[in-house]
Amino acid sequence: MSIYRNWIAGEWFAGNDVSENVNPSDLNDIVGEYARADPRQVEVAIEAAAEARAGWREAGIMRRFEILDRAGSEILARKDELGELLSREEGKTRVEGVGEVARAGNVFKWFAGEALRPGGELIESVRPGLSVEVTREPVGVVGLITPWNFPIAIPAWKIAGALAYGNTVVFKPADSVPASAWALTDILVRAGVPGGVFNLVMGRGSVVGETIVNHRDVAAVSFTGSQEVGQRLASQLVGRLAKVQLEMGGKNPLIVLDDAELDIAVEVAVQGAYYSTGQRCTASSRLIVTRGIHDAFVAGLTKRLERVRVGAALDPRTDIGPVAEAKQLRGNLDYVALGQQEGAQLVRGGDLLERDRPGHFMNPALFVDARNDMRIAREEIFGPVACVIQAQDYDDAVAIANDTPFGLSSGIVTTSLKHASDFKRRSAAGMVMVNTPTAGVDFHVPFGGRKSSSYGPREQGRYAAEFYTTTKTAYTAA
Repeated sequence: MSIYRNWIAGEWFAGNDVSENVNPSDLNDIVGEYARADPRQVEVAIEAAAEARAGWREAGIMRRFEILDRAGSEILARKDELGELLSREEGKTRVEGVGEVARAGNVFKWFAGEALRPGGELIESVRPGLSVEVTREPVGVVGLITPWNFPIAIPAWKIAGALAYGNTVVFKPADSVPASAWALTDILVRAGVPGGVFNLVMGRGSVVGETIVNHRDVAAVSFTGSQEVGQRLASQLVGRLAKVQLEMGGKNPLIVLDDAELDIAVEVAVQGAYYSTGQRCTASSRLIVTRGIHDAFVAGLTKRLERVRVGAALDPRTDIGPVAEAKQLRGNLDYVALGQQEGAQLVRGGDLLERDRPGHFMNPALFVDARNDMRIAREEIFGPVACVIQAQDYDDAVAIANDTPFGLSSGIVTTSLKHASDFKRRSAAGMVMVNTPTAGVDFHVPFGGRKSSSYGPREQGRYAAEFYTTTKTAYTAA
């Protein structure tokens, strides 16, 4: 089996170590072997990115557009192939994998257009005889550290945004899912990205990530991952006055009111809480249900979950694939045991499942009689586990929804325009959904949350410019 190498300073480099990329649907299937960069290779990548800054900035907006557009076109043309690769390495169903790849292609296409719209302002000065220009410039070398749950979409919106605004990039994907990242790098290389402008350094966070975060030439770091790691990185980066952007997860509420259409409420809950194996930071793991519809909702959701098929990611009959990693699966099962110890009632699931091939298959778990002060309602589980919390009425439901250290996404199912409008205003989350799952956002609008979910400027859309650029104000005398 050939070893897939790192892309550093315009060349493919082997590492001193190799990681095996294992298919979570079939633990006997090795997707590939991927080189891990050592600290010196990461430093070389950063030095190359620093050296390439001026040339990439002066290359012009048309050059950036052409490279990003070509990359986006190839991603979209190969979405079936790349989607299958993604599903094989991460465990999403094939439909979800292809959809994620298509999103990545659209992200590149959108940021290609954004490269042609650098913007700026010409403002009349309050002092006679002066004009004022406000422009945006790239921040420089940007370090990008991405998670395992969206192995091509999240890298795409970070990489495309950074390059579109004229930055150079050092990219570290999650160690457990390097295949999609390597394929994306290969596409960028063929699209014509100059040596040093984009660098792929695969490996462990303790080695590659720490080197990126602590290097003086890295002007900004965008990180998506756990709250614990994100907070530590923020302290390191702010300590040396680098820009930082963090996405650190959520414990997202979905409110179901008495006036909701039951079938819609059940489907929104299933899609939001369990699809993608619950491995989405926007998953609605807290289902806050008012008392009038509570019993009917629990019965409907339980019945609907019985029809959800858990299986191999590439099996067309599968609704929910395996958990991505053994470590994550153990954590999920620990939370199921904890929920029972805390006094919540496990009404279905929460156990291991056996399939034709060995894999990390878990039966989706549903708790009822949960309280919002339980750990299963406070901590992000990041798996197919949801708990139902009963609320007295709308106001009580909103109070429970907002009572969380996180604030990424929230949702409500209701036929009341009054309550829907009020919830959009009162929800303490960065993204709010009405009668649609909390998981799932467009590629051209800002993504991010509040409180412990996010820190720094938003990702995606035009708001990405706030992180990847710095403003300059220039005065000219007549």
